[in-house]
Amino acid sequence: MLNLYCTQKLIAKLPVNEGLLPEGEQLQADLVEGGAEIIINNPLSGWHANLLTLQRRNCILLVHNQTRFPVFIIGLRKPDFAALDYHFADCLMNTLLKVGANEDQMQAAQDLLAPVSINKTNNRSVQGTLNQVAGDIEHMLWYDNAQIIDCSPYKTAVWLADRPCSVKSREEGAAKSKKDWVWPDKAMLKLLDNAIKQKGMLNYE
Repeated sequence: MLNLYCTQKLIAKLPVNEGLLPEGEQLQADLVEGGAEIIINNPLSGWHANLLTLQRRNCILLVHNQTRFPVFIIGLRKPDFAALDYHFADCLMNTLLKVGANEDQMQAAQDLLAPVSINKTNNRSVQGTLNQVAGDIEHMLWYDNAQIIDCSPYKTAVWLADRPCSVKSREEGAAKSKKDWVWPDKAMLKLLDNAIKQKGMLNYE
C-alpha cells in the first residue's frame, strides 16, 4: 500500500471504502490473487494531497513526505476521482521521466507502485509544503496569464521539484526537531537509487 494523507476537502470527493478506492480494491485483489510480494516499509509510500480548484478545474496536488517530490493532476471529473490510483501512477511516472530518471530508476518506481490507502492528513510540516507549492502554482498562472487546462501536469511538477524545500527532522534522542533542506527531484532519484541497491542486496542474499 501507498499511504496517501488527504485533506478533508479531497476525502469528500473520493468514493472510499475502508481506505481504498474502487480501482485500488481491484488492484489489491489482483495482487493478492497473483501472489505478489508485499513490500514492507515501502519508501515510495507516504504522500500528502489536497484538492485545488484552479480556474473552475478540479486539480489534485500531491507531495511526497520524505523527498517533497510533487505530483500534479489537472482537470479531474467525477469518474476520475474513483480512478485516482491510475492518475497518480501515470503522473508520477511521467514526471520522473521528465526529471531525467534513468531506466533502472523508472523500473524501481514501477516496482514500488501499489494501491493508495486513503488517510487523513497528519503532518503539519508536509502540509506547509503543500500549501506553499499550491501558492506557487497560483502565482505562475497569474504571472504568465496562463490557463490551467493548457498546462502540462508533468512539466509543472518538474518546475516545482527543481527548488529547495525545508524538511523538519528529529535525530534520535534529540529534544527538538531541526530543519533540513532537500531538492525534491534529486531526493526522489536518490530514494529510487537506494531502493535499487536494497533490492540487489536482498536478491544477493
